[in-house]
Amino acid sequence: MNKYFLWTALTAALGGIALVAAVKTDYSHSTDFGRYRTYSWISVKAGDSLWQDRITQAVDSQLAAKGWSKVPSGGDASVSAFGATHNQQTLQTFYDGFPGWRWRGFDEATTTVENTPVGTLVVDIFDTQSKKLLWRGSSSDSLSEKSDKNEKKLEKSVEDMFKHFPPPSRG
Repeated sequence: MNKYFLWTALTAALGGIALVAAVKTDYSHSTDFGRYRTYSWISVKAGDSLWQDRITQAVDSQLAAKGWSKVPSGGDASVSAFGATHNQQTLQTFYDGFPGWRWRGFDEATTTVENTPVGTLVVDIFDTQSKKLLWRGSSSDSLSEKSDKNEKKLEKSVEDMFKHFPPPSRG
């Protein structure tokens, strides 16, 4: 019986690891980010206008905290964001026959497919004049059925995305 609980705890722990937001960033290492102080939005695309507004607000908040100012057009940098959701499939296998273990294994196994909604957000920052991509942040996170939890996950993901922004200049 202890083996069953250990197995269940291990499976839950490993499953929990997959539910943590995966945040990645990349940038042009030759860019002097110190010369960028203003930005304008190019576009924000998401499933609906509520999420477009939430994404815009979350990114605006992080850029303002970094000293960047939003202008209606003609900013030093241009920002674009794309949010989407998809289902990630995982397999759940349950074994019958507990606690009666047999030497050759379990009596029967039942495997089901679980669909977990996953939200992905990509934020790109371009040099407005050259249209060269300067920085990209992406986040992938499991979503809840509760909108308020998803809003908090979005805010936390964007905060993590911009944690080390602007990157150090190497040029």
